[in-house]
Amino acid sequence: MNAFPNVQVVNHPLVQHKMTLLRRKEVSTAEFRRLVREISLLLAYEVTRDLPMEKAAIETPLEAMQAPILSGKKLCFVSI
Repeated sequence: MNAFPNVQVVNHPLVQHKMTLLRRKEVSTAEFRRLVREISLLLAYEVTRDLPMEKAAIETPLEAMQAPILSGKKLCFVSI
C-alpha cells in the first residue's frame, strides 16, 4: 500500500537532466531559477497528461474537421 497515494514520481529523462544541473554546487542563482522554471513546465506536461478531451468542429484553411480540444472547466497552473 502506497503511503502517499497522491504523489506522482516523474522519472522523465529531461526532468532528471534538469535536476542534475540544478543540484550542481557551482550553479548560480539565475541559473537555478531558470532551471526550476523549466522543470515546472515539464511537470505541468506530466500532470496534464490525462485531461479529458472532446471533439470540436473547426474550419481549417483547407476544410472543416473535428479536432480535439480540452473538455470541462478551464484550468490555470501556477508554479510556486
